[in-house]
Amino acid sequence: MKKIEHIGIAVKDLEAANKTYGALLGAENYKTETVESEGVSTSFFKIGESKIELLAATNEDSPVAKFIAKRGEGIHHMAFAVENIKVEIERLEAEGFQLISKAPKRGADNKIVAFLHPKSSNGVLVELCQEIIPSPALHEGEGEHI
Repeated sequence: MKKIEHIGIAVKDLEAANKTYGALLGAENYKTETVESEGVSTSFFKIGESKIELLAATNEDSPVAKFIAKRGEGIHHMAFAVENIKVEIERLEAEGFQLISKAPKRGADNKIVAFLHPKSSNGVLVELCQEIIPSPALHEGEGEHI
């Protein structure tokens, strides 16, 4: 693992949380994005080499909505940057970590992501993040790889 990529914070109201964290950090968020597959809207703040990701549910069945209903607003996950997510998944499985999904998928902020189940990481949801590397498109729909 290269570094802490970001800390994810579950919030009920993204607009209100943006104001709170903007005031706290003395900076504006640099990006908002919706990840339909996860039922979440995100907002990112840059802090040195790391980031804060605010997450608000877009539907009541999303993992973030369930998290907030059970635990309230707060730290949702820790994300670590990795060079090769597929290799890292294999390494962590061999070490006995349980993955929520063995196949990486597209996440927010130009990343491919995978999650470790909190049961295998002392109650912390761990996200692995690999930057999507743009490549010249050969055909329609191509143009990125991991």
